[in-house]
Formats: sequence, structure tokens, C-alpha cells
Amino acid sequence: MTEAKAQLIAAEQKALQLFKTMEERELICSGKTEEDLNDEVFKLAKELFGIEKYWHKRIIRAGKNTLLPYNENPPNLTLRDDEILFLDFGPIFEDWEADFGRTYVIGKDTVKLKLKNDLELIWKECKAFYNAKTSLSGAEYYAHVVSVANSYGWEFGGKMAGHIIGHFPHERLEKEIKDNYIHPENHLDMFGPDKSGNPREWILEIHLVDREREIGGFFEQLLSV
Repeated sequence: MTEAKAQLIAAEQKALQLFKTMEERELICSGKTEEDLNDEVFKLAKELFGIEKYWHKRIIRAGKNTLLPYNENPPNLTLRDDEILFLDFGPIFEDWEADFGRTYVIGKDTVKLKLKNDLELIWKECKAFYNAKTSLSGAEYYAHVVSVANSYGWEFGGKMAGHIIGHFPHERLEKEIKDNYIHPENHLDMFGPDKSGNPREWILEIHLVDREREIGGFFEQLLSV
């Protein structure tokens, strides 16, 4: 295992601990806004790890906001009973990036709970497909991810399904250049090296939506480990 991969795994484990502590302290509850919860998780990250730096904006989206992709900046909603929401955080641990996303359901709505559970199942199925390959373009992998999401009865909500990850700052994720994304326009081999000749490490993110019900969910973590 390369040092870079070991550092990325360590960063992800800390992100996982952050989310688990958030759950243990029952920070997710109805009556608070997305921004309230965002501030609380930010303070918790600082308490646990001294983190104040993130390589991308911290995202918490609830209700109909869960339909929207990363680039959007929707109105601040208040969490309700029987709510679905997701968190997407990119904390930096000692200059190594993590990118971690999870979905939560307040209440017992069966469709929302199915969405939450399917996210992880789809992620794992898509990872198994990746692990079985030695060569795969970003476009081919994106098409596969969308196909798996559809097979579970969901629409895939993202224009891409992941990106590279690494030492902060990693290769800039220019919107116009798709080579660093799991994207329909990336025809390069994901197993190929970066511009410096080093192995590239990838994040796989699954964004599922049901536009009729106005709900979505998100699951994200390291793919290439």
C-alpha cells in the first residue's frame, strides 16, 4: 500500500468517527435548520480533531433540497418529522483530504428508508465492479453506475459519479476538464497515473433521486482502497 493510500484511509476513518459521534450525540433531529446542523457538525469536528479547513463546501440538504447536485445553493430548510437528509463533508486531516457522505432518515417512512439502504447497496455493488477491473474509463464506469441505480428503481441524480482525491490540494477539479471525474466525457483509464506518474485514488459518490416524491439521497467514500 502506498503512503498516499494509507493517509487517505486514515483520513476517511476520522471522517467516519466524526459522523458516528454526530449520531451518538443525536444531533440530527427535527426542528433545526440545515445551517444549524452544519454549524454543529463543524464545531464537533473542531472539538474532536481540531479541523477548521475543508477542501469543498460543507453540504447538508433536507427535503426537496436533496434533489439538487453539489453546485446548487438552495434555501436553508428546517428539518421536519419523517425527514430525509444527507451530509457531504470534505474535511482535511493533516493536509490529507477526506470526502464522506451519508443519508439519514428521521421517522419510519418506508420509501425514504429504502432509499437510504439502497444507496449503500448500490455503492458496494459498483465498487465490486471496479475491483474486478484492471482498465476502465470514467465514461464506462459512469454508465455502469447509472445502470445499477436504475436497476434498483432509482434515477441517478448526478452528472458525475465521483472524482480523484489526495493530498491537499490535489489536482484542481476544473469543471471544464472531465479527466479527474467519473463522468460521461472522461475517456481516460481510471487506473492510469496522474500527471506526476503516481497512482490516482478515487471517490465514488452515489446520488439517487425520486423527483415525483421530491426526495433524494447520497452516499460517498473512498473507492480505490
